[in-house]
Amino acid sequence: MLDNNTQTRLLQRYPMLQSLPASQLADLRAGATLMQLPAGTVVFDENQPCQGFPLLLSGCVRVIKAAANGRELQLYRVEPGESCILTSSCLLGHASYHARGLVERDVGMVVLPPSAFKALLSAHEPFRDYIFGLFSERLTDLMQLVTAVAFQKLDQRLAALLVARPSPLRATHQALADELGSVREIVSRLLKNFAEQGWVQLGREQIEILNVPALKKFSEL
Repeated sequence: MLDNNTQTRLLQRYPMLQSLPASQLADLRAGATLMQLPAGTVVFDENQPCQGFPLLLSGCVRVIKAAANGRELQLYRVEPGESCILTSSCLLGHASYHARGLVERDVGMVVLPPSAFKALLSAHEPFRDYIFGLFSERLTDLMQLVTAVAFQKLDQRLAALLVARPSPLRATHQALADELGSVREIVSRLLKNFAEQGWVQLGREQIEILNVPALKKFSEL
């Protein structure tokens, strides 16, 4: 059962729940569970059944597709106020996960049991609109990812990633490689080339962006 403080935070992050009748909100509060997960925790993995529907209050979860050789491709991130469309899909289709969820930053989240998720989806229109709105947004994101992987070179995708992040970017070359679905050695070589062009300055687990216009122009070639 959620305490008063957690319920307040939940309603702030997910305002579509504020219009729930008092009795339904009480049922949701009684059936939900608060979880605290440190960075590096596997929230779910491939071929695992879905145990509940997460609503993030803090932190971040990366959803990735992993290959047998250890390489990864990031599909999307889940931030506070968002949720995981893969989880929604698994609950709606009674299917197991086809990707992995990893805690990137320490997470606090409320987990609804599958029965509560299905009840909200069928009876509460604002929640239903929220879920289908997320499907639309994530589908657009995934189409952009497919386009980038299929039609853009890795150096262009790396440049676009750097432009989209605040400077200095605090990340290892391995972390960037994982996000791009590549390997560290290739990403390091490309970053070194960018540094030689004067576009970035490389430090220890830190990249300072020196020339955003040049990187942006290169990413759009």
